Amino acid sequence: MSYPATYRYTKEHEWIEANGTEATVGITDYAQHLLGDIVFVDLPKIGTELSQKASFGSVESVKAVSDVYAPASGSVTAINEALTSAPETINAEANTTWLIKLTLSNPSELDSLLDAAAYEAYVAEETGK
Repeated sequence: MSYPATYRYTKEHEWIEANGTEATVGITDYAQHLLGDIVFVDLPKIGTELSQKASFGSVESVKAVSDVYAPASGSVTAINEALTSAPETINAEANTTWLIKLTLSNPSELDSLLDAAAYEAYVAEETGK
């Protein structure tokens, strides 16, 4: 699995790509691999204020339901409505399939997240590989 170098990552397996105060959030390829076939995605309403590390929705697979956590604080500006009818898109393209877009309220929170190399090392440690 490869992880885009421009993203930052959480230990809960979310990714965030920020451009100034605008950001896009999704789950990592490792997360979708753990979940298996994704069948449903629950996302917040546009305008919802999120706090870093707070749950903002869930991803349901044939195996489990997993909460999704905000990598950074901000206001939801868009949700990926295509996932309502095609949640399995995440399984095929986790690194490019976004869940929500945010306007960050505190971009410095991104400094506390893992870069791609640190996330890859974290996953390797978690899997024992």
